[in-house]
Amino acid sequence: MADSAISAKTALNTIITRIEKARDRFGAPPEKVELVAVSKTFDADEVRPFMQEGQRVFGENRVQEAKEKWPLLRSEFSGVTLHLIGPLQTNKAREAVELFDVIETVDRDKLAGVLAQEMQRAGKRLPCFVQVNIGGEDQKAGISINETVDFVKRCREVHGLDIVGLMCIPPDGQPAGPYFAHLAMLARQCEVTNLSMGMSGDFETAIAMGATHVRVGSALFGHRPKAATADHLA
Repeated sequence: MADSAISAKTALNTIITRIEKARDRFGAPPEKVELVAVSKTFDADEVRPFMQEGQRVFGENRVQEAKEKWPLLRSEFSGVTLHLIGPLQTNKAREAVELFDVIETVDRDKLAGVLAQEMQRAGKRLPCFVQVNIGGEDQKAGISINETVDFVKRCREVHGLDIVGLMCIPPDGQPAGPYFAHLAMLARQCEVTNLSMGMSGDFETAIAMGATHVRVGSALFGHRPKAATADHLA
């Protein structure tokens, strides 16, 4: 446990330092860039050392995994903010509203409507991001670029969701900068101030383009088995 605590401290300090250096270097507009530590596939014992070092914002891909892991961790540590960063099925919306503090992957009207109903039932109004399919990739979730502005408007005016930002995952194997810049432009058109973009391999580029939230997993926790990285690399 001592070794894991030292490793967690080193990894966390390294990423935080890189975030601050990127902000200084690029003069990014956000006053703060929130580090969302992507803890998917790692169990409570692997997450705990990071929490002992003060990290409180985490991202998970799957409702079931979060349900198994986070009630225990929340009982041990206060002030946790848990982001859902993976695709959400409507039949998991009730559990998602119960478990998570932020939903980053709103991408269709049916889901927006169900989330609104579940939040009303639970007496909650969770901040939400709209996920944009910024690369127009068939295999990835997200609202299309051309529909984003109207969809954000519907989420707010029809469904009553608190849309605070946009989220994206750029195509693999291509320079991420242009995609991040495009998301930032869409955010201005949607009149939202938060941008969740940038992962372990490109979060500094995302900060240069105005990211307010970066989702970092492998650079903190180490690499995952291939089967665990299929959905949202971080």
